[in-house]
Amino acid sequence: MNRSHFIGSFLLGLLLSLSTCSEADEIGSVNYRFKWLGPSDKIVVEAFDDPQVNGITCYISRAETGGIKSMVGLAENAAKASLSCRQIGVINTGALKDLKDQQEVFSARASAIFKTTQVVRFYDKKRSVLVYLTYTDRIVDGSPENAISIVPVRVLD
Repeated sequence: MNRSHFIGSFLLGLLLSLSTCSEADEIGSVNYRFKWLGPSDKIVVEAFDDPQVNGITCYISRAETGGIKSMVGLAENAAKASLSCRQIGVINTGALKDLKDQQEVFSARASAIFKTTQVVRFYDKKRSVLVYLTYTDRIVDGSPENAISIVPVRVLD
């Protein structure tokens, strides 16, 4: 497979995977480093609903790099994020039967290309818990920085 075919396939796959992810609503942000030119570096708090499990909302905070590179879309964000997921409504336990073992539920670009911050959901059937993991990956060199959040699912028999 030549390089251009690989890149094209990767980008198509990335676009398709993003279409299955939740849209995030920005809750707010704070500046943490002033930049003389361009926007300041900030921490953004966003909320997104699990696309397959109604009643679950996750809140993610992540860094966004400012400056001139940010203005032209070339900034690379830090590979650090915090995550908190909660049950905010009734969970249809029937929907849990159709969950994949591991599924991406949120993705946000962390650089111009090839770096994303993701949230992946796991279902721990033994303990009846949804586990949400956030991390940042890159094609060549990802980061082990991560955070998890769990949501217990109480099933009434």
